[in-house]
Amino acid sequence: MQIEIRFFASIREALGSSSLSWQTEAATVGALRDELIARGGVWAEVLARGRAVRASLDQVMVSDEAALRPGAELAFFPPVTGG
Repeated sequence: MQIEIRFFASIREALGSSSLSWQTEAATVGALRDELIARGGVWAEVLARGRAVRASLDQVMVSDEAALRPGAELAFFPPVTGG
């Protein structure tokens, strides 16, 4: 299935891109994150499982278990801190 992936804040800066059109067979957000990590290099570093990374699916916060659907918009961003 084809999905759109968006990156925000420090993740966008590290990857040098704000979006990516991605073809995947992944069924969940977590499986897709693992696909991106498998690209290696900066992808593995920025999206590593030990790092705090938030995800939203069609602009709703989700966990790694959330199901993907064709045409979905998935976004990855670092946690936000307030002051």
